[in-house]
Amino acid sequence: MQGPKGAAMSVRLPDGTIDTEKLEVKHVRDKFKPAGWPLIRGIFNMVESLLFGFKCMEKSAEKVGIDDGTDPENMSKLDKWLSDHFGPKMMAVVTAVSAVLGCGLAFLLFFYLPTFIVDKVDEFVFRNALAKLHPLFEGIFRMIIFVAYIWLVSRLPDIKRVFMYHGAEHKSIFCYEAGLELTVENVKKQSRFHPRCGTSFIFVILIISILISSVLVVAFPGIDSNRLLWMAIKLLVVPLTVAVGYEFIRYAGKHDNILVKILAAPGLWMQRLTTNEPTDDIIEVGIESLKAVLDDVPEKNDAIPDESEADGN
Repeated sequence: MQGPKGAAMSVRLPDGTIDTEKLEVKHVRDKFKPAGWPLIRGIFNMVESLLFGFKCMEKSAEKVGIDDGTDPENMSKLDKWLSDHFGPKMMAVVTAVSAVLGCGLAFLLFFYLPTFIVDKVDEFVFRNALAKLHPLFEGIFRMIIFVAYIWLVSRLPDIKRVFMYHGAEHKSIFCYEAGLELTVENVKKQSRFHPRCGTSFIFVILIISILISSVLVVAFPGIDSNRLLWMAIKLLVVPLTVAVGYEFIRYAGKHDNILVKILAAPGLWMQRLTTNEPTDDIIEVGIESLKAVLDDVPEKNDAIPDESEADGN
């Protein structure tokens, strides 16, 4: 969690206790003022959130690993090799490799695969009659792939538990925003679907990417004729897409009009997959993390905390 008193991470240790650690978060906007400007801040905030998330995952893994009495004799060959070659830096290396592989997978699934599918369908079914509609269909396939991917990973037992922690985050923040005492019973009554969630942000990004791609194709006819160049262009406009999406999420968190409800609806629906109802012990972890970043006497709706992206959004 991040809030008025900085950032904090709570971890349920193997012995059942909750370990809460304050974390230092350095914002680029504190030293570089333009990083806090509208349409610029979203890009910096996304990068900072990703780095902060990886840092939290690395620290939490180290905490559990240190306290669970891992026996070197029971380690896998890969774990032993990593431990022998990288020692204390093993988790940092694993996290870095995971990030690189994740970026590669994201490119294949959400950039290359939709373009490949649309090209083949248009070529063999519509005889290249849908050229101007490629951005629209690419966006639709990208959404389908995204939903299918989230649904598949949500079936994994470990990820189900991660999504329970995600639900605890949302419910704890809702409880605080309602001005209620942060207790397990009060938190349990709250909704697990939050408009500022990273899931909503991703879906907004997908919708905006369709609009931007469509505008580019109409404004510059033939720009998507070279498919490799077209994928490169879509990568280059990702910062613009992120910037616009971030501003919408901020707006959605403060307004409740019909436009916001329509655009935020897909993301809220997706939270039915990315959040699960948490158990009491998981809610306790969310409460401890939230309390650690609040002012001593918080006022209702004042200095609302943000969620860390470390929960796998």
